[in-house]
Amino acid sequence: MKALKTIGQDMKAMFKKPMLAISFIAVAFVPILYSGFLIEASWDPYGQLEKIPVAVVNEDQGTVYEGERMDVGQEFVDELKANAKFDWTFVTPEQAAKGIEANDYYMAVKIPKDFSAKAATLMDDKPQQAEIVFEPNGDYNFIAGQIGSTAMKDVRAELNASITEAYARSMLSQVKEVSEGFTEAADGAGELKDGAGKLDEGARTLQENLAKLADGTGKLQDGVSPLASGALKLQDGTASLVQGSGSLASGLAQLQQASGQLTDGAAAADEGAARLEQGLAASADGAAKLQQGLEQSEQGSAKLADGLGQSAAGSAKLADSLAAAEEAGGKVSDGAAQLSAGLEALLQANPQLAESEQGKQLLAASQQLAEGSSQLSAAQQQLTAGGRQLADSQQQLQAGAASLQEAQQQLLQGSGELSAGQQQLQAGARQLHAGTTQLSGGLRQFGAKLGEAASGSAKVAGGAKTLSSGASQLKSGIGQLADGVGTVAGGAVQLEDGAVKLQDGTLKLVDGSGELQSKLGEAADKTASVKDGDDTVSMFADPVRIKEDDSRKVETYGLGIAPYFISIALFVGGLFFTTVISSRDSFQPDATRLGRFLSRTATYVLMSVSQSLAAVLILLYGLKLDVGDVPLFIAFVFAASLTFTLIIQALVTWGDQVGRYVAVLIMILQLTSSAGTFPKELLPDWMQAVHPWLPMSHSIAGLKAAISSGDSAVVYEQLSYLGIYAAVALAFTGLYFAVKARRTTDAPPLARDGAMQA
Repeated sequence: MKALKTIGQDMKAMFKKPMLAISFIAVAFVPILYSGFLIEASWDPYGQLEKIPVAVVNEDQGTVYEGERMDVGQEFVDELKANAKFDWTFVTPEQAAKGIEANDYYMAVKIPKDFSAKAATLMDDKPQQAEIVFEPNGDYNFIAGQIGSTAMKDVRAELNASITEAYARSMLSQVKEVSEGFTEAADGAGELKDGAGKLDEGARTLQENLAKLADGTGKLQDGVSPLASGALKLQDGTASLVQGSGSLASGLAQLQQASGQLTDGAAAADEGAARLEQGLAASADGAAKLQQGLEQSEQGSAKLADGLGQSAAGSAKLADSLAAAEEAGGKVSDGAAQLSAGLEALLQANPQLAESEQGKQLLAASQQLAEGSSQLSAAQQQLTAGGRQLADSQQQLQAGAASLQEAQQQLLQGSGELSAGQQQLQAGARQLHAGTTQLSGGLRQFGAKLGEAASGSAKVAGGAKTLSSGASQLKSGIGQLADGVGTVAGGAVQLEDGAVKLQDGTLKLVDGSGELQSKLGEAADKTASVKDGDDTVSMFADPVRIKEDDSRKVETYGLGIAPYFISIALFVGGLFFTTVISSRDSFQPDATRLGRFLSRTATYVLMSVSQSLAAVLILLYGLKLDVGDVPLFIAFVFAASLTFTLIIQALVTWGDQVGRYVAVLIMILQLTSSAGTFPKELLPDWMQAVHPWLPMSHSIAGLKAAISSGDSAVVYEQLSYLGIYAAVALAFTGLYFAVKARRTTDAPPLARDGAMQA
């Protein structure tokens, strides 16, 4: 009971002294002042970056990319103007240099002259990275430079995305064009396949025809030799033809001359035949009259004598005319026969002339002439015989005129025979007249045709010479043909071999074009599925989007750094309290060891509670600190403050000023090794090794959990560690009072252990 009474008495004595009470209250507010000012100053520094002046220099000259003007530097400047992260100031290079030197700017951003030119090399074989020069003013403020560097990385990422988006838009547009080209190429490949099929059929036909060509050229080569021999004979024959055509022309000229005489003779024969016909007609009349005269023989015997005289004279003339006509008819018949035979020989010697229309007409005319001449000659022979008989009869009449009377019956009979003979003669005369007329016309036609034949024979002679020259050229050409045929035969064999290879190639072409069509179709389908909309372009330019989970996000820097500042403030507050209240002595001179232990511990606990209460109230309701779990936060602040206070009490109780020095060293070690600002993995290895053994490491971890996540498991775990530290420190303090002798004095306890005087 006495120990507990000592606690109450010391509390009353402490608060009865105004200076001690004021000191107690002042020390109680040290943690909140320390942590409050630090947290307020560091609450949201990144939210006010727009107040940091940054110089921006744009020297980019732009470039032309795919026919369009490209000013990436100006686009970057426009992005910065729309970006309020910093206080961007757009200046010249000289102004930026002077501003950095005068500490007017925390950093400078310079866009080089070739920025756009390098940005446009993305699709080149050797692309060049576009560079933005970032110059932090580290001499002025290092942290500002680091913040600027981080911000510039974000700006660079946005700029890269913008440039990539431009390239992606251009590339996707080209992919669309390629897709259309693939479709057209696939259609073309289909047409190529069809054409290749036709080509294969053509190649097969070509091979077959080339095989025939090879056989044909072989046969042609075999037939060229006889052709050469025939050309030689043709040359000899044309020479004979030239000679014969000359003879033909000469003979036709002579024949044409003789045909004139023949025509004249035929005309004379025609005239004589006409006279003969007239004479026979007159003779028929005379015979009739004779018949009548014989019947009236008694009356017309005198007239008969006269008539017989006239008849004898006419018969003589008739006999002479018939003899001359017979002689002319024989000549005509012989000439016509010779002419027909000559023409037949000529036509047989000249097949070309025999085939011509003129030759055929000439031959027909000559044959007709020969036939008519033969008929005329036969008729003339009959006439001649009749004339002779008539002459003989006239002689008999003249001889028997004396015995006319006696031979009346015989004369009447002879007169009948004469009448019949005259009728025959008259018929023969008509035939003779018709034949001579026909002969005359035929000879005139023959003369005309003979003239044409003579003219044609001259042309034949000229053509024969030309034919002879052509035959010589033909002979030479056939020799060349023989050589060419040999070459063609060899080439035909090579062509046949090539056609076989061509057919193999066309088969491969058909297969390849079909596969090409299939692959091009697949490529067209795949490329056609590529979209070129804004969403696709954005995806291509910035394919990965970071989605932040806000469940554990700390909104402000001050909220994130608060556990570190609160822990430091609570530790500093406990250390300050040792300068106000003695850690060893009681106000009661007769206090026991236990009483002093309990009194000093209760005083430190009261100070810890006071500090914690002030800190919690100001942080939660003054600074509006947003914590995840308020009860856990309050409990942990009280626990951390109590732990730090008990540790400092133990150190100062045992070591006095040396203990305070050790406490300061521990605080310094905790400032660097507790991972309050940087992750522990960034600390040196020996600090990482010390980190788990420092109480502030656990207070910071627990406060982070209570403020940010509200994870009670982490809070309870860290509370257990702090409880161990507090228990060890309390035991260590109790050990001091247990081993040290009781000290009694009337002097105030504040003066003997170096604490502040009341």
